[in-house]
Amino acid sequence: MSETLTKEYDNPMCRQAMSLPELIRSQYEDLEVKTRKVLSFQEIFNIQRVVLTGCGDSYAACMATKHVFEMLTGIQAEVVTAIDFGRYYSECHMGVDCQNPLVIAVSNSGRIARISEAVQRAKFHDCFVLGITGNLTSPLAQNSDKVLKLDIPPFESAPGTRSYMVSVMALLLLAVRIGEVRGMYTMDQAMDYRYDMKNQGDLLEALLPQMAETCAKMAEEWKDFPCFDFVGAGFDYAAAWFGQAKMLEATGKYSMHINSEEWFHLNCFAKDPEHIGTVVVSNTTNPGLSRTKDVIRYGKKLGRPMLVITDGDGAEGVSCVTVPSPKYPVNMPVTQFVPISLLAGYLSAMLGEQYGRGCEGPWSFCENGFCVQNNEIVLK
Repeated sequence: MSETLTKEYDNPMCRQAMSLPELIRSQYEDLEVKTRKVLSFQEIFNIQRVVLTGCGDSYAACMATKHVFEMLTGIQAEVVTAIDFGRYYSECHMGVDCQNPLVIAVSNSGRIARISEAVQRAKFHDCFVLGITGNLTSPLAQNSDKVLKLDIPPFESAPGTRSYMVSVMALLLLAVRIGEVRGMYTMDQAMDYRYDMKNQGDLLEALLPQMAETCAKMAEEWKDFPCFDFVGAGFDYAAAWFGQAKMLEATGKYSMHINSEEWFHLNCFAKDPEHIGTVVVSNTTNPGLSRTKDVIRYGKKLGRPMLVITDGDGAEGVSCVTVPSPKYPVNMPVTQFVPISLLAGYLSAMLGEQYGRGCEGPWSFCENGFCVQNNEIVLK
């Protein structure tokens, strides 16, 4: 039945997910060269701190790579929302006398007002800004010291799946390069990290058919649920955050993201647990794995319908979907989000929902990104 479902409810969002193996391979060839050249040796050695900033999916990509940046480069990294950096980030943490950070701002369109505001403020306070964008004429590119240009091939429009993955790849490859130049590991080791990333395309391609079947089956079982819960910790939290974003965009249903510890303090008390679709991201190399397993165990006690996304053997008594297990855990973010896009895509098709409510009726102010691109820029 599930194979029939994957064909019956195929849609642009699911097709984006199914296109990712080839996109990984092609984007690796493009980004590997660019990330080695975008920053000079001196610029890399000048880095004292890294601030990653973005909105929406770009913010999730920053979260997905924050810990990896620290592991690969030995440099303190923080993730700050664009509005926080533009309006609230303390001036005492910027400037040449204050361990001036490298600000990495991510936006494929480069036209988001808050990103423009954030990088303009960063420049005003003498921060070095690296913009990651597909639009060289955008405010982000124009206000950056250096630009890492994304060239994502055109595809059917759907809630960001391809663009999210490419942003994650760009950030990971950049971290590998910085760590390589700063002598954190050898050139051979750096290339092994890179080859492992490229290999995720082949591993994902092998797993996608079964992944799609499992997600279509879960969508059929969950399509009448009023809300969804996405849980992950540390390295896995960004995928959970991404999950609630895709579910909102694709279906319009109430969705939450939370880490595995806070779940016990908050979300586990939600009423009608048998009607809460609960997705748990469970990377087997995550230091927080034991707490994630607790969520699965007690979620079962509550009678929550659960789907566990894992690179391991899964959990007894709950539905699981297997994602690639990379040689190096730092590459896990490249593919672990894929089942989430498939699940949200199938649900959208089954429910007859338009992505982003079609930007119609009361949502008309969202059309063509108007509400995030056309608003006041406040500089201070």
